[in-house]
Amino acid sequence: MNIKITGTGSYIPSTVEKNENFHQHEFLNTDGSTIKHPNEIIVKKFKAITGISERRYAKNHLNSSDLGFFAAEKAIEDANLDPETIDYIIVAHNFGDVKHNTIQSDLLPSLASRIKHSLRIKNPKCVAIDILFGCPGWVEGVIQAKAYIKSGMAKRCLVIGTETLSRVVDKHDRDAMIFSDGAGATIIEATDNDGGILAHETASFTYDEAYYLYFGKSNKQETVNDTRYMKMDGRKIYEFALTNVPQAMKTCLDNSGVSISEVKKIFIHQANEKMDEAILERFYKLYNLEAPEHVMPMSIHKLGNSSVATIPTLLDLVKRNQLENHELNAGDVIIFASVGAGMHINAIVYKY
Repeated sequence: MNIKITGTGSYIPSTVEKNENFHQHEFLNTDGSTIKHPNEIIVKKFKAITGISERRYAKNHLNSSDLGFFAAEKAIEDANLDPETIDYIIVAHNFGDVKHNTIQSDLLPSLASRIKHSLRIKNPKCVAIDILFGCPGWVEGVIQAKAYIKSGMAKRCLVIGTETLSRVVDKHDRDAMIFSDGAGATIIEATDNDGGILAHETASFTYDEAYYLYFGKSNKQETVNDTRYMKMDGRKIYEFALTNVPQAMKTCLDNSGVSISEVKKIFIHQANEKMDEAILERFYKLYNLEAPEHVMPMSIHKLGNSSVATIPTLLDLVKRNQLENHELNAGDVIIFASVGAGMHINAIVYKY
């Protein structure tokens, strides 16, 4: 028995927020003081570091659960299955449903329950659960699905990553430009076909690193005191990722028994172009190698960082031949790797 991804789907919101749209923002330092550089310079430096030129925002009437439902429908259709045969719906997110122009997260009922309801699945033995694991949530959801299937608790799981980060960022914080909205979904099931999940690795670093991402006050000091926004210590996260993600990827690959020469694609969480490139370089250096060309697909330039949605969306785009110079063929060995709030790291080696 092998555990494989048999269907993929994604939902990319239609609203495009270009970098130049931030030229009129009032960006402030964390202490509320004015930033000396004009916004045009701030945005230019931002693009040079992150690679982001535009990102996608959800329409005002849509929430994270809606986006996840749209992606799930596509994954179910791609797998050509009856949704009543799904044993688990696992939804990774970070903030629940946050309605447009509100400051409150809505987690009752869970997003998985909402998506199951929208899919009109009647089977009560289809269990709907949410997981909170930061940006690595979708990867962790796949690892959980593998555990359920291996234990005999399930034969087929729907794993979704969905987020509307545009609604939890501080518009006075330059980091707000990184984040975006979107959803990706996959069907994971036991098959007799070759390939599938070969190995996985997960770790949680919380002793000193737990609060590298957190909820904090707006940079605009006079903003309502009881309102909190997503904040991060970008430098510490960057250093943490470069130190720990390549090693986790190596451990995972070594445990899979596959040679690095067989790896065709590496799908890294789309957080920051420079960071992802540095992770890739350090990973190959662990094997005394240079990273090959076109091994790492990137979607961040146009889609931004949609947290748990980045990897499944990227996988869906490559699978559907929508990214230049990237394709997947039967037998290809690929790696999924992510890092995020917690701080959590995970990786999967997978034979397509």
